[in-house]
Amino acid sequence: MEETTRIFGIRAVIEAIQGGKSIDKIYIQKGLSGPLFQELNRLIQKNNYNTSYVPEEKLYKLSKGNHQGVVATISPIKFGNLEETIEKILEEKTTPLFLLLDQITDVRNFGAIIRTAECTGVDAIIIPEKGGAPLNADTVKTSAGGVFNLPIVKVSHIKDAVFYLQSSGVQLVAATEKTEDNIYDVDFKQASAIIMGNEAKGVSNSILKAVDKKAKLPMFGKIESLNVSVACGVFLYEAIRQRQLS
Repeated sequence: MEETTRIFGIRAVIEAIQGGKSIDKIYIQKGLSGPLFQELNRLIQKNNYNTSYVPEEKLYKLSKGNHQGVVATISPIKFGNLEETIEKILEEKTTPLFLLLDQITDVRNFGAIIRTAECTGVDAIIIPEKGGAPLNADTVKTSAGGVFNLPIVKVSHIKDAVFYLQSSGVQLVAATEKTEDNIYDVDFKQASAIIMGNEAKGVSNSILKAVDKKAKLPMFGKIESLNVSVACGVFLYEAIRQRQLS
Protein backbone atom coordinates (compact mmCIF):
# COMPACT_ATOMS: atom_id res chain seq x y z
CA MET A 1 0.00 0.00 0.00
CA GLU A 2 2.78 2.47 0.91
CA GLU A 3 4.57 1.98 -2.42
CA THR A 4 1.44 2.37 -4.49
CA THR A 5 0.33 5.57 -2.70
CA ARG A 6 3.58 7.56 -3.04
CA ILE A 7 5.17 9.04 -6.13
CA PHE A 8 8.59 10.67 -6.33
CA GLY A 9 10.09 13.40 -8.51
CA ILE A 10 8.84 16.72 -9.85
CA ARG A 11 7.90 15.45 -13.31
CA ALA A 12 6.10 12.41 -11.91
CA VAL A 13 4.05 14.57 -9.55
CA ILE A 14 3.19 17.03 -12.35
CA GLU A 15 2.00 14.15 -14.54
CA ALA A 16 -0.05 12.72 -11.67
CA ILE A 17 -1.79 16.06 -11.18
CA GLN A 18 -2.43 16.51 -14.90
CA GLY A 19 -3.68 12.92 -15.05
CA GLY A 20 -6.37 13.62 -12.47
CA LYS A 21 -4.91 11.54 -9.65
CA SER A 22 -6.34 12.22 -6.18
CA ILE A 23 -3.36 13.92 -4.52
CA ASP A 24 -3.53 13.81 -0.74
CA LYS A 25 -0.36 15.75 0.19
CA ILE A 26 2.81 17.04 -1.46
CA TYR A 27 6.14 17.22 0.39
CA ILE A 28 8.63 19.70 -1.11
CA GLN A 29 12.29 20.15 -0.21
CA LYS A 30 12.99 23.53 1.36
CA GLY A 31 14.74 25.91 -1.04
CA LEU A 32 13.75 24.00 -4.17
CA SER A 33 13.77 26.14 -7.34
CA GLY A 34 13.99 25.97 -11.12
CA PRO A 35 11.55 26.09 -14.07
CA LEU A 36 10.13 22.60 -13.48
CA PHE A 37 9.45 23.44 -9.84
CA GLN A 38 7.73 26.67 -10.94
CA GLU A 39 5.45 24.62 -13.18
CA LEU A 40 4.63 22.32 -10.28
CA ASN A 41 4.07 25.26 -7.97
CA ARG A 42 1.55 26.79 -10.38
CA LEU A 43 -0.42 23.53 -10.39
CA ILE A 44 -0.29 23.37 -6.59
CA GLN A 45 -1.62 26.91 -6.28
CA LYS A 46 -4.32 26.31 -8.87
CA ASN A 47 -5.59 23.16 -7.16
CA ASN A 48 -4.96 24.29 -3.57
CA TYR A 49 -3.12 21.10 -2.61
CA ASN A 50 -2.03 20.37 0.94
CA THR A 51 1.75 20.95 0.93
CA SER A 52 4.64 20.81 3.38
CA TYR A 53 8.13 22.26 2.89
CA VAL A 54 10.52 19.83 4.60
CA PRO A 55 14.25 19.09 4.97
CA GLU A 56 15.81 16.74 2.43
CA GLU A 57 16.20 14.06 5.13
CA LYS A 58 12.41 13.82 5.42
CA LEU A 59 12.09 13.17 1.70
CA TYR A 60 14.68 10.39 1.85
CA LYS A 61 12.66 8.73 4.59
CA LEU A 62 9.51 8.98 2.48
CA SER A 63 11.02 7.88 -0.82
CA LYS A 64 14.02 5.70 0.08
CA GLY A 65 15.53 6.80 -3.19
CA ASN A 66 15.80 9.56 -5.79
CA HIS A 67 13.05 12.01 -4.85
CA GLN A 68 14.29 15.05 -6.88
CA GLY A 69 13.00 17.30 -4.11
CA VAL A 70 9.33 16.28 -4.25
CA VAL A 71 7.26 13.40 -2.86
CA ALA A 72 3.48 13.19 -3.17
CA THR A 73 1.04 10.84 -1.52
CA ILE A 74 -1.88 9.59 -3.57
CA SER A 75 -5.15 8.89 -1.83
CA PRO A 76 -6.38 5.28 -2.20
CA ILE A 77 -9.88 6.65 -2.79
CA LYS A 78 -11.43 9.39 -4.88
CA PHE A 79 -12.90 12.13 -2.73
CA GLY A 80 -16.50 13.18 -3.31
CA ASN A 81 -17.89 16.60 -4.21
CA LEU A 82 -19.64 18.34 -1.30
CA GLU A 83 -22.82 19.48 -3.03
CA GLU A 84 -23.29 16.36 -5.14
CA THR A 85 -22.70 14.03 -2.19
CA ILE A 86 -25.05 15.84 0.19
CA GLU A 87 -27.80 16.28 -2.40
CA LYS A 88 -27.70 12.59 -3.31
CA ILE A 89 -27.90 11.51 0.34
CA LEU A 90 -30.73 13.94 1.13
CA GLU A 91 -32.70 12.59 -1.83
CA GLU A 92 -32.36 9.05 -0.48
CA LYS A 93 -32.78 9.66 3.29
CA THR A 94 -34.89 11.99 5.41
CA THR A 95 -32.68 11.80 8.52
CA PRO A 96 -29.09 11.28 7.37
CA LEU A 97 -26.12 11.42 9.70
CA PHE A 98 -22.96 13.26 8.64
CA LEU A 99 -19.59 13.52 10.36
CA LEU A 100 -17.29 16.55 10.03
CA LEU A 101 -13.67 16.37 11.19
CA ASP A 102 -12.07 19.70 12.03
CA GLN A 103 -8.35 19.03 11.54
CA ILE A 104 -7.91 15.60 13.10
CA THR A 105 -4.14 15.19 12.72
CA ASP A 106 -3.33 11.65 13.88
CA VAL A 107 -3.73 9.02 11.14
CA ARG A 108 -4.72 6.32 13.62
CA ASN A 109 -7.40 8.52 15.17
CA PHE A 110 -8.57 9.31 11.65
CA GLY A 111 -8.70 5.64 10.71
CA ALA A 112 -10.45 4.62 13.94
CA ILE A 113 -13.07 7.33 13.42
CA ILE A 114 -13.71 6.15 9.87
CA ARG A 115 -14.11 2.59 11.14
CA THR A 116 -16.66 3.64 13.78
CA ALA A 117 -18.48 5.86 11.29
CA GLU A 118 -18.83 2.96 8.88
CA CYS A 119 -20.11 0.68 11.66
CA THR A 120 -22.70 3.23 12.78
CA GLY A 121 -24.03 3.94 9.31
CA VAL A 122 -22.70 7.49 8.88
CA ASP A 123 -23.71 8.67 5.42
CA ALA A 124 -20.60 10.75 4.65
CA ILE A 125 -17.46 12.10 6.30
CA ILE A 126 -16.30 15.63 5.50
CA ILE A 127 -12.69 16.71 6.05
CA PRO A 128 -10.62 19.83 5.24
CA GLU A 129 -8.19 19.88 2.33
CA LYS A 130 -5.43 21.20 4.58
CA GLY A 131 -4.44 20.68 8.18
CA GLY A 132 -5.78 17.17 8.67
CA ALA A 133 -4.23 13.71 8.73
CA PRO A 134 -3.49 12.17 5.32
CA LEU A 135 -5.58 9.31 4.05
CA ASN A 136 -2.68 6.91 3.66
CA ALA A 137 -1.92 3.23 4.18
CA ASP A 138 -1.97 3.60 7.98
CA THR A 139 -5.40 5.22 7.79
CA VAL A 140 -6.73 2.46 5.56
CA LYS A 141 -5.36 -0.23 7.88
CA THR A 142 -6.75 1.37 11.06
CA SER A 143 -10.13 1.89 9.40
CA ALA A 144 -10.29 -1.87 8.67
CA GLY A 145 -11.17 -0.97 5.08
CA GLY A 146 -13.93 1.44 6.12
CA VAL A 147 -12.50 4.11 3.81
CA PHE A 148 -13.82 2.13 0.86
CA ASN A 149 -17.37 1.81 2.19
CA LEU A 150 -18.61 5.37 2.71
CA PRO A 151 -18.20 8.71 0.92
CA ILE A 152 -15.40 10.98 2.12
CA VAL A 153 -15.53 14.59 0.97
CA LYS A 154 -12.76 17.20 1.05
CA VAL A 155 -13.60 20.90 1.34
CA SER A 156 -11.46 24.05 1.34
CA HIS A 157 -12.87 25.02 4.74
CA ILE A 158 -15.05 23.05 7.15
CA LYS A 159 -17.22 26.17 7.54
CA ASP A 160 -18.21 25.78 3.88
CA ALA A 161 -19.71 22.39 4.74
CA VAL A 162 -21.33 23.77 7.91
CA PHE A 163 -23.17 26.49 6.01
CA TYR A 164 -24.15 24.21 3.15
CA LEU A 165 -25.54 21.55 5.49
CA GLN A 166 -27.45 24.15 7.49
CA SER A 167 -28.99 25.55 4.30
CA SER A 168 -30.03 21.98 3.46
CA GLY A 169 -31.91 21.58 6.74
CA VAL A 170 -29.27 19.58 8.61
CA GLN A 171 -28.64 20.24 12.30
CA LEU A 172 -24.97 20.93 13.14
CA VAL A 173 -23.76 19.63 16.52
CA ALA A 174 -20.22 20.36 17.75
CA ALA A 175 -18.57 18.08 20.28
CA THR A 176 -16.89 20.47 22.70
CA GLU A 177 -16.11 20.98 26.37
CA LYS A 178 -16.84 24.70 25.92
CA THR A 179 -20.51 24.35 26.79
CA GLU A 180 -22.83 23.44 29.64
CA ASP A 181 -25.10 21.42 27.36
CA ASN A 182 -24.96 17.65 27.64
CA ILE A 183 -24.87 15.21 24.70
CA TYR A 184 -27.96 13.46 26.08
CA ASP A 185 -30.01 16.66 25.72
CA VAL A 186 -29.43 16.88 21.96
CA ASP A 187 -32.12 15.54 19.62
CA PHE A 188 -30.31 13.36 17.09
CA LYS A 189 -33.49 11.94 15.58
CA GLN A 190 -33.47 14.70 12.96
CA ALA A 191 -31.02 15.08 10.08
CA SER A 192 -27.76 15.82 11.87
CA ALA A 193 -24.05 16.43 11.38
CA ILE A 194 -21.60 15.90 14.24
CA ILE A 195 -18.36 17.89 14.29
CA MET A 196 -15.29 16.49 16.03
CA GLY A 197 -12.29 18.76 16.61
CA ASN A 198 -8.52 18.67 16.66
CA GLU A 199 -6.88 16.44 19.28
CA ALA A 200 -5.31 19.40 21.14
CA LYS A 201 -7.46 22.42 20.31
CA GLY A 202 -10.89 20.89 19.77
CA VAL A 203 -13.41 22.40 17.37
CA SER A 204 -12.22 25.83 16.23
CA ASN A 205 -13.95 28.88 17.70
CA SER A 206 -15.15 30.16 14.33
CA ILE A 207 -17.01 26.90 13.75
CA LEU A 208 -18.39 26.84 17.30
CA LYS A 209 -19.99 30.21 16.59
CA ALA A 210 -21.69 28.86 13.47
CA VAL A 211 -23.17 25.56 14.71
CA ASP A 212 -26.72 24.97 15.91
CA LYS A 213 -25.84 22.95 19.01
CA LYS A 214 -22.80 22.40 21.22
CA ALA A 215 -22.60 19.34 23.44
CA LYS A 216 -20.14 17.75 25.84
CA LEU A 217 -19.72 14.33 27.37
CA PRO A 218 -20.12 14.04 31.15
CA MET A 219 -16.75 13.37 32.78
CA PHE A 220 -16.34 11.91 36.28
CA GLY A 221 -12.65 11.02 36.51
CA LYS A 222 -9.52 13.07 37.01
CA ILE A 223 -8.66 13.05 33.29
CA GLU A 224 -10.49 15.93 31.62
CA SER A 225 -11.05 14.55 28.14
CA LEU A 226 -11.34 11.39 26.05
CA ASN A 227 -9.33 10.45 22.98
CA VAL A 228 -11.12 12.03 20.01
CA SER A 229 -11.85 8.71 18.31
CA VAL A 230 -13.42 7.36 21.52
CA ALA A 231 -15.45 10.54 22.02
CA CYS A 232 -16.61 10.35 18.42
CA GLY A 233 -17.80 6.79 18.99
CA VAL A 234 -19.87 7.89 22.01
CA PHE A 235 -21.51 10.68 20.00
CA LEU A 236 -22.30 8.42 17.06
CA TYR A 237 -23.75 5.66 19.20
CA GLU A 238 -25.90 8.13 21.13
CA ALA A 239 -27.34 9.23 17.80
CA ILE A 240 -27.98 5.59 16.88
CA ARG A 241 -29.53 4.86 20.28
CA GLN A 242 -32.01 7.71 19.91
CA ARG A 243 -32.92 6.72 16.38
CA GLN A 244 -33.55 3.11 17.30
CA LEU A 245 -35.89 4.17 20.11
CA SER A 246 -37.90 6.52 17.91
